[in-house]
Amino acid sequence: MVQESLAQGTKNMAPGHDHESHSAAGMLGPLLCWAVVFADIGTSVYYTPGILYTSVQSLAGFFVFLTMSVFILLTLKYAEITHRFPQGGGVVTVAAQALNPWFGAMGGMFILVDYFLTAAISCLSGILYLSVIVPAIGPPYALWITVGIMVLLGILNWVGISESAKVSFAGAVIAFLSDIAILVTVFSHLSFPEFLALFPQMFAGHSLNAGSLLAGFAGSFLAFSGLESISQLSPVMKQPHKKVAGIALLLVVITVGLTSPLLTMFSTLLLPKAAADPHQSSQIISLLAGEFGGPVLRAEVAISACALLVFASNTAIIGAYHVFMALSRMDFLPPIILQRNRLRGTPHYSIMLATGIPIAVLIAVAGNVDILGDMYAFGLLGAFTLTCFGLDIVRTKEWRATNRALKAIRHASPANSPEVVAVEAHDLQTSHVAPAVPRAHTALMHADLVHLPQPKTLWFKIDFTLGVLTTLLVSVAWTTNLITKPLATAFGGGVAAVGMIVAYLNYSSRQKQGQVPVPVVVTQLDSLPGSILALMKQDNPTNDAVIHAAIHAADENRPVTFLYLSRQQPRTEAPRMMEIIDPYLDDPQAKEAFGRAENLALKAKIPNRRYVYLQTTPETPGQIWQYVHPYDTIMAIENEEQLKDINPDRIRYEITPEGKVAHLLKRW
Repeated sequence: MVQESLAQGTKNMAPGHDHESHSAAGMLGPLLCWAVVFADIGTSVYYTPGILYTSVQSLAGFFVFLTMSVFILLTLKYAEITHRFPQGGGVVTVAAQALNPWFGAMGGMFILVDYFLTAAISCLSGILYLSVIVPAIGPPYALWITVGIMVLLGILNWVGISESAKVSFAGAVIAFLSDIAILVTVFSHLSFPEFLALFPQMFAGHSLNAGSLLAGFAGSFLAFSGLESISQLSPVMKQPHKKVAGIALLLVVITVGLTSPLLTMFSTLLLPKAAADPHQSSQIISLLAGEFGGPVLRAEVAISACALLVFASNTAIIGAYHVFMALSRMDFLPPIILQRNRLRGTPHYSIMLATGIPIAVLIAVAGNVDILGDMYAFGLLGAFTLTCFGLDIVRTKEWRATNRALKAIRHASPANSPEVVAVEAHDLQTSHVAPAVPRAHTALMHADLVHLPQPKTLWFKIDFTLGVLTTLLVSVAWTTNLITKPLATAFGGGVAAVGMIVAYLNYSSRQKQGQVPVPVVVTQLDSLPGSILALMKQDNPTNDAVIHAAIHAADENRPVTFLYLSRQQPRTEAPRMMEIIDPYLDDPQAKEAFGRAENLALKAKIPNRRYVYLQTTPETPGQIWQYVHPYDTIMAIENEEQLKDINPDRIRYEITPEGKVAHLLKRW
């Protein structure tokens, strides 16, 4: 949170917010965000009923209704993620910052498994729906037509044709209206008593026990795959993120809630023979439309479903190659992943992997939609679980940070009573009246309290409890699928294991080169009285001297914070859909400096070390010094202006082989 306060005080650009410099005209509002997410989630209903029917038969609709409640809780967490992590990345970013980068890498492997299967099953389902009106392209030719379409999608991405949110909007509106048309047509053929009779019909011949309830609950999450795409839209989302994402996801909940559970229930109960047929189950929504609305509605649904499913396949390819690139920028995958071709400037190796792996999966399962659906559970629920758990960790840390901030105010206030502290905290939250603490310290503390939750409020407790409950429910679903869907576990676990092995080998290779990837780089500071603050700057030749001096000064009782102040200019090109924007990952100087510091810290066996990256102006060091309260601030003294707002007890100079640095010593 400290970078936001620095932005207020010095008008600097905070990490992760560089996209705000772009024209708002290129950003997505609530309707376009809804369209992109619904164009992903909305496609699941085309293949979910048939896949669920093979395992739970007539209970498919019941389990989709049941899981809908957890889906609503998930949207609350994902809405928060979009504004907490504006750089995008979803599970990769959340897990990396909440836990450590290795969990971010694992989350990346989970979401890649999800993207691979989404690309494969969506494209194949699209061709199968088209075969409703063009039977000649059905099995056994559907597989090879699907492979050809996916090759074409890969070529289009190599050429550089990016996805348009306006196209998503058109597709989402057509799909939603088609779904509503089917529901209206079905209701026009059913009396109200006949409709009510469908509910007990779902349970006829079934006895629910704990095992079957868990299995059905876990398997029906397939109906809501695609929610994770909202977190990938953060870099292209209009401000304020919280409001835009909240409205978009409210629209998603309404539109998905109106269509998916009812369409699943109607298709499996009213067309049981089609749901049980391996070929027709892949076209069941179009067949439902034809059964009650005639051939015209059947053809319209088949065509719109085909277009939207192929579009969803392309979205998955785009998401996958951006995750590949993010993992490479995080030093978990080889740098060759980032290479761009000279002709089009697109990351051809990432695109090849994002397209080639789903094609290989399609061929391996011989184009069987049911097998693809059975394999889906691992990556989707693994990503949901890790994302939810990561957000819970972030909330817990902020809860503790709030308490630390309040204690710091209590310590700094001349009137040290709880009543004064309570008034000060209220003022900071509402009227912007600052307590009697130093000006820069006040600004930083003000920003912390404005953006951190107040743990004593009822809403915070409810929100936190619901968040933990969501994590538990999703974790139960994932654990259940690990046991009940061995194929999904084998495939997803195998892909994730291979990916993590590659990440480990790449990490080891960089270690041997002396460029050790840093465990965690954060973009906010904590108040650490008595610590050592090693302050590095962009393009400063004495950064190595600062690192060595900090390593020599460190001991078990004084944590070391390596702080890199960047003047990196905001990017001029607008971010693309699904792109992950992170100024630190795009700053090779900072990554190299932190890598050298981590390598030396490991050799010196320094246990307590932190790495912080901020984009700042020259006035920032003084504000940081007053906020952190370090015992020893190590920096290169270029001019006296740098000591503004810094009042050490004494200054000690140290000459190292890399240059001269100053130790600004202060006992607070």
